[in-house]
Amino acid sequence: MRTVKMKILALLFTVACVVPAFAQQPDSIKISKDSVKVNKEKPKEKYPQFQFRGLLQARYIASLTNHVDIDGLHHSDDEYTGNDFDLKRVRLQVQVKLTKRTEVVVLANLADFKSDPKYKVLENAYMKYSFSPGLNLVFGQFRPWFGIEETYPVDVIKSMDYSNQYYEFAKNGWTSFQEGAAIMGDIKIGPLGTQYSIAIVNGNGRNQPKDKDNGKQLMSRLVFNLFPKNGIKLGLNGGYGKVYRKDVHALGIDLTGNIKFNEKWGLDMQAEAKQGVNHVMYFALKEADRASHVGDYMMRAVYFLPNMRYDINYKNLSSIECSIRYEYMDVNYKLDPLPRHSFTPMISFGFLKNYDARIQLGLIMERYKKETDNTTEHNSNTLILQLQSRF
Repeated sequence: MRTVKMKILALLFTVACVVPAFAQQPDSIKISKDSVKVNKEKPKEKYPQFQFRGLLQARYIASLTNHVDIDGLHHSDDEYTGNDFDLKRVRLQVQVKLTKRTEVVVLANLADFKSDPKYKVLENAYMKYSFSPGLNLVFGQFRPWFGIEETYPVDVIKSMDYSNQYYEFAKNGWTSFQEGAAIMGDIKIGPLGTQYSIAIVNGNGRNQPKDKDNGKQLMSRLVFNLFPKNGIKLGLNGGYGKVYRKDVHALGIDLTGNIKFNEKWGLDMQAEAKQGVNHVMYFALKEADRASHVGDYMMRAVYFLPNMRYDINYKNLSSIECSIRYEYMDVNYKLDPLPRHSFTPMISFGFLKNYDARIQLGLIMERYKKETDNTTEHNSNTLILQLQSRF
């Protein structure tokens, strides 16, 4: 096995040899702010209008823990991959505005062809019709709003990747790309600016030939803009559904804020907590091995992510950011609790505008109260260097 020292040398060599590049790639749904007023001085817009975008995320990954591979899996022998160059995402998107109110978005991740592409590759594929800023209809495959992380693309995230809770709740049909329909918009509730979303989805992930059962999952999200000056927003999420005729549910709460100390320095903060039925774990067990009720299999998670940003604006270098995310996750806390504590410190260098080019260096530290050999339930340290280009 290569030593930690050799892996760090390989990392430094990668930093020295790679030069970052370009532009922009959203994967989340945005509410149109276009006014319905007509400016007579502007020429009449022609439709359809096409917009093409792309994203490249390339990584060097090194496990700094003996006998643990780059995916966090422990091995009793020496036959494992301890470091790797990897393409995390190679996204291409086309956005077609058919009319002033109607648009179609298709997003594909070509990096999914590295392995079996079945049920992968295609990410977004939806149509959106905007009646007004307060009422938008979405139909197809998209990311329904059920937390902070569904409302922004992964390429502007303040850490190395989405949280563990995002991926666990995605397995259970609440987050990530799902097939269904949604209504969403911006409204006023008293003095507060408010965003809302109500979605109904199959709940079995993307690119499925059909729903796995006749059940559906209904979810909603409300976001209250409490203190606009500091960007403090409170989000409330709730969901209920049927999976193989069993009742399932999930709840969530989140808080975001942005404090500007001066023109150069700022602090972004976000915290999010979720709890829900882990029906995937329940149905993965043989019927004889299951507990009597699906609601006995409960998962819960919370994370806190502060991010300090310095807008340096020196030549092509626009910003330097430092963050650390702490996350607690337990996928079965009622019957078999096994808390997972994750720490992810990161430093990021943003080039050009809006992360058009970005270099990130982070360390993912996983800690379990009880370790199990030859599983991912094992302490690990993984170093990641990621270069990103949006175009």
